[in-house]
Amino acid sequence: MKPAAFEYHRVGTTAEAVAVLDQLGEDGRVLAGGQSLVPLMNFRLAQPEHLVDINGVGELGYVRHDDGMLALGATARQAHVAAAEPARSDVPLLVEALGFVAHPPIRHRGTVVGSIAHADPAAELPSVAVACHASLTLTSRAGSRDVAAEDFFLGPFETLLAPGELVTEVRFPPSAPGAGWAFVEFARRHGDFAIAGAAVTLALDGDRVADASIVLCAVGPRPLRADRAEALLLGQAPDAELIAEAAERAVADLAPGADIHGGTEYRIGVARVQVRRAITLALERANGGDRR
Repeated sequence: MKPAAFEYHRVGTTAEAVAVLDQLGEDGRVLAGGQSLVPLMNFRLAQPEHLVDINGVGELGYVRHDDGMLALGATARQAHVAAAEPARSDVPLLVEALGFVAHPPIRHRGTVVGSIAHADPAAELPSVAVACHASLTLTSRAGSRDVAAEDFFLGPFETLLAPGELVTEVRFPPSAPGAGWAFVEFARRHGDFAIAGAAVTLALDGDRVADASIVLCAVGPRPLRADRAEALLLGQAPDAELIAEAAERAVADLAPGADIHGGTEYRIGVARVQVRRAITLALERANGGDRR
């Protein structure tokens, strides 16, 4: 398959990128890594009239600490982020999830910011951004605004990003000292889109849960926070029975669509297992277990 005809724009600075996007309005799409957009274009599921290539914007390729946060620029490659000490020490959940994204050649081109901005509900990184309380910086010719990841996603491939805006940065608060984390998913083959996945962070006060974040991917129109499951865990000393009940609450309101990979009930069952696995592993890490 070949994409429909489009006009190609290569830019070298952030200012140039937002100027071109401002001129193009709704007709412009951003190309960063391209691992998500290009296949859609090849199948003609996406047919942008203009493609704005930001790969030449070297000023956005950073992975750094900034005002106590982990800041990732729009052209920082997934493989670079996964290997960078600031990410490994500050946001291990992000690094773990990156290992589930496609395959190494894809991760050497794909960007963290691009995957999040693309807003594929089956992708791993949007759910991680929500679970970690990340924020996104949206930049246009008029200036910049910050948006919480939880508010950014509206539906499949639909976000708060306005015409003329570029997601220039994603910022992650560092994990609390001693907190546990886990990202797990089930796919037919490693690197395939998940049938269901779960991102979890847990902080303990003694043996009781002081803070919990549980977010599911691939089972709804956007990353789904399991707030009822989180509320159940807070203040409790989790055992296998409580974890199973939290997993049950996490999937109670799910209604994922059926496809060639499985029906609705199957996906709910898979999601239940992934939440239970993720909570169990995050709790083990919070208690000083395997922190790889």
